[in-house]
Amino acid sequence: MSAAAATGTPAVTRTPAGAGALAGTRALLRFALRRDRVRLPVWILALFLGTLSAAGKFTSLYADPQARDSLTDTMASPAGLAMTGPRHYLDDYTFGAMLGHQMLGFLAVLVGLMNVLVVTRHTRDEEETGRAELVRSAVVGRHAQLAAALWVAVVADLALALLLAAGLGATDLAPGGVTGPLLYGLAHAAVGLAFAGVAAVTTQITAHTRAASGTALAVIGLAYALRAAGDAGGHDGLSWLSPIGWAQRSYPYVDNRWWPLLLCVALAVLCAGTGFVLSTRRDVGAGLRAARPGRRTASGALLGPLGLALRLHRPLLAGFGAGLFLMGAMYGSVLGEADGMLKDIDQVQEALRRIGGTSPAESFASMIMVILAVVASVYVVTAALRPLSEEHAGRAEPLLATGLSRVRWAGGHLAVALGGGTALLLLGGLGIGITGAASTGDPRLVLSLTGAALAYAPALWVTAGIAAVLFGRLPRAARAAWTVPVYAFVTGYLGQLLGFPGWTNDLSPFGHVPRLPAAPMDGTPLTVLTLVAAALVLVGLDGFRRRDLETK
Repeated sequence: MSAAAATGTPAVTRTPAGAGALAGTRALLRFALRRDRVRLPVWILALFLGTLSAAGKFTSLYADPQARDSLTDTMASPAGLAMTGPRHYLDDYTFGAMLGHQMLGFLAVLVGLMNVLVVTRHTRDEEETGRAELVRSAVVGRHAQLAAALWVAVVADLALALLLAAGLGATDLAPGGVTGPLLYGLAHAAVGLAFAGVAAVTTQITAHTRAASGTALAVIGLAYALRAAGDAGGHDGLSWLSPIGWAQRSYPYVDNRWWPLLLCVALAVLCAGTGFVLSTRRDVGAGLRAARPGRRTASGALLGPLGLALRLHRPLLAGFGAGLFLMGAMYGSVLGEADGMLKDIDQVQEALRRIGGTSPAESFASMIMVILAVVASVYVVTAALRPLSEEHAGRAEPLLATGLSRVRWAGGHLAVALGGGTALLLLGGLGIGITGAASTGDPRLVLSLTGAALAYAPALWVTAGIAAVLFGRLPRAARAAWTVPVYAFVTGYLGQLLGFPGWTNDLSPFGHVPRLPAAPMDGTPLTVLTLVAAALVLVGLDGFRRRDLETK
């Protein structure tokens, strides 16, 4: 850290004579696009293919007008509107209106996430690792890195918008028209740029990448909550406070209004400009918010590897916990209407019959448990791979140079991953159980749905074990651990809807968990999964104990 950062005095970054504040932006943009040559296409293709898959599902599942009428009645409920979008889409529920109503708000969150990660990766992360200071020692303007990061977001958002417009234009959602597909694609780009601007501000406030991205993600969550509360309660004023609400109120395939997207663009420009101004009021590597001085003596918990790991994981764990509880609560709120909502959808009915259960609410809850478990597994993989990030950043080496053993250090992170994942399942189960009991009038669902969620804990432990083996034995291939939650979602949830062969689900640890509360409890597969998880963790820790440290 520079002397200016240590004393809290802002330092003025100087560039050579003739070099402007944006000098070097083009070179940094090319470099950033090269670094993201795999990451961004994966994001864009996933969003695009998910949209096309949903569009195809709508046209096949709701070909019967009676099915669309039944769906319209269900979506008109407050719970349905909170999970989807404004009521105006329901006035003429065509396939295009169905896509805009049910998918735009959900995908807007994912597009916002993509933009936040892009901006923080190429700004705050560069400063935190010290690379920004090296880059800015050359002929690079003080605004070049932020400008390049925002241009990367623009390129990604426009690429997604054009791909969506072209792909949806080739479908029969709105035959003969290009306005609906184009507006639908640009709505995603506009809301993405708005949250990229938000990230441009949060990266100036804090000196840490995780805090900057976490703050921006909290803004996305607030925007979604405002939109949901406004649409569910009929209070348009709340929805108009949210960029997601602005995008939805462009009404692609319905009214095709362009002007709400200008609000997203205006917010993006305002936030980006604010980010540029704030960046001149801090030193490189520092944040506007001064670091809070620590206590004179450290907490006793920090003297051990478990306490340190828990302190490092605490913000992420708290964010996932709040998100899973709210997600469970949203799904639980529609359990009482599951029968009417799904009775005319043959494909879903077939999937529920395969799951079993004494009521549609139980079968639907069993299907939703897979989603909660997969989201929890995202945290588990992130936490289990945190030691690798510490290792690459050079923070592990000073700790391991002391009397702290490698097994205890990495084991602390794995213990937090295992325990934290279980706690997330508990919160998600409580969320769906509490609201499910309220919507159905059956208080027994609180315990039964919480227990159904906790049944997936051994599968989460196996996921952590796979990540541990890759970290300990094949650190360069550790990112392959992300295939476990992705594959679990594809086969465990989408596979049930699309009728995948049963053996595909058996390849996932989540496929061996009893589908509670619809299916009876069976402790044998849970015991086997627990033993497999323990063996994988031991193999991973042993591999880490034997290999060399890797630093970047």
